[in-house]
Amino acid sequence: MATTNDLKNGMVLNLDGQLWSVIWFQHHKPGKGGAVVRTKLKNIGSGKTVDKTFNADVKVEIANVDKRTMQYLYNDGTSYVFMDTSTFDQLEITPEIVGDASNFLLENQDAIVATNEGRVLYIELPASVELTVRYTEPGLQGDRSTGGTKPAELETGHQISVPLFITTGEKIKVDTRDSSYLGRVSS
Repeated sequence: MATTNDLKNGMVLNLDGQLWSVIWFQHHKPGKGGAVVRTKLKNIGSGKTVDKTFNADVKVEIANVDKRTMQYLYNDGTSYVFMDTSTFDQLEITPEIVGDASNFLLENQDAIVATNEGRVLYIELPASVELTVRYTEPGLQGDRSTGGTKPAELETGHQISVPLFITTGEKIKVDTRDSSYLGRVSS
C-alpha cells in the first residue's frame, strides 16, 4: 500500500480489482479545501483512459508488475514467442496483448514484457526502431500534391508515410508510439 502522494508516471495501481497505469498526475492545492491529486489513468486490460481525482494521502494499492527484457523469437501463427534473456524460458503471448507492437517487431529484437502474477499485461518497445523499407513508389521531384510524403511498406508489413526522397531498401528510423518517420539511418 502507498498513498496518492507517492504516485509516479508508469506506476500500476490495483483499483477495484482492475489494473490501471498512471499516465499523468498532478498535486493540486485549491485555495479552499484539502489538497488533491489529479491523475490520468489507463486501464491495462481494455486500454481505456480516464481522469480520476484522489484526496491527498489516500491509500492506494500498488500492483506488483514484473518488467523483464525478453527477446522476440518468432510468430507461430497463433501467438508471439518471447524468450527471457537471463533464464532462457520461452513465453507465448497472444496477438491481442502484443497489439500494435507487432508492426515493429523483428526476430531477435528485445522488448520489455510486463507481467502481474504470471499474467502478461503488455509489451513495451523502445521509443524508436530501425526498419528497412520493403517497397515504396519512386518519388517524383516537384510532386508536392501529397504534402511531400508517400506511403511505404516496412519489412514488418506495416505501412507508414515517408518523405518523397526515401527509396526501396533504405533503412529508416520509425517512432513506435505513432508510426511516424523520424529519419534515415546512416550505414
